[in-house]
Amino acid sequence: MKVLVTGAAGFLGSHLAERLLNEGCQVVGVDNLYTGTRENISSFASNPNFKFLEADVCDLKADDFDKVEEVYNLACPASPVHYQARPHFTTMTGIKGVMLCLEIAKRDNAKMLHASTSEIYGDPLVHPQKESYWGNVNTIGIRSCYDEGKRIGETLIADYIREFDVDARMTRIFNTYGTRMHPQDGRVVSNFIMQALNDQDITIYGDGSQTRSFQYYSDLIEAFVRFMRLPKEKVRAFFGLPDRPPVPVLNTGNPGEYTIKELAEKTLEKLPNSTSKIVYRPLPGDDPKKRKPDIELAKKLLNWEPTVSLDEGLSKTIEYFKSI
Repeated sequence: MKVLVTGAAGFLGSHLAERLLNEGCQVVGVDNLYTGTRENISSFASNPNFKFLEADVCDLKADDFDKVEEVYNLACPASPVHYQARPHFTTMTGIKGVMLCLEIAKRDNAKMLHASTSEIYGDPLVHPQKESYWGNVNTIGIRSCYDEGKRIGETLIADYIREFDVDARMTRIFNTYGTRMHPQDGRVVSNFIMQALNDQDITIYGDGSQTRSFQYYSDLIEAFVRFMRLPKEKVRAFFGLPDRPPVPVLNTGNPGEYTIKELAEKTLEKLPNSTSKIVYRPLPGDDPKKRKPDIELAKKLLNWEPTVSLDEGLSKTIEYFKSI
């Protein structure tokens, strides 16, 4: 099977590409290396079934690629540090990456899976968040470049499904962490681990009562592959009922809910020799107060739910950051 993965040198994209190669797929990986690294793909770069193209999805067209059977779109900076540093680039990557993948899927009659985000729910007024919830969003905030890029990406996909019958699916990813995360990506798990390893203050923004749900990367990759491999007819039949979205979109996350303060304390418990102390700073703009996925649809359709606990995943991630 021939597969295209955009964002293939990133944290999640590299794990996905490796999984597909291990299953015997031929994988074309695309990445501009803004947040991805060659180190992430070093373990399989020499695989004869892997071809890497260092390029920006904003500069590519469908004609630049040979025929494929599956398309995974993961191209977009996902950490606040990186997307706020280049907001216009982030929005355009979100839009043009989707357009590139949709055009390829349309041309090749291929399946497409798009990595969307829980950020499309904004600062939610509904808890936990179901796929049918439309969100409480700010279109002009400092996080909007990422959030709105993902939201318009979902709109484009829904329109291509309705107008061109493209076989596209979407996953709304909740906080995900694990090996190959960038140590300076500004996400809370990597922040806390790196601060603790370097005996720096553990920085909590706000009072630490805001909640997140933390998913280990391997659980997410499993959901990606299960969703992609379902027949189009089964996916279409599942969606469109009154309690479901009219197009294929699933929450993918771990419903275990923790406060940011609890995460900081767990991190320090796993690094008992650290001299770090927890300190508090003002909460940045548009930071959601609660975030927890309702994954009932994913359970029903994919027979999937996360299996890696936060304790287990944190331990593995800490060992990874110690090694780099």
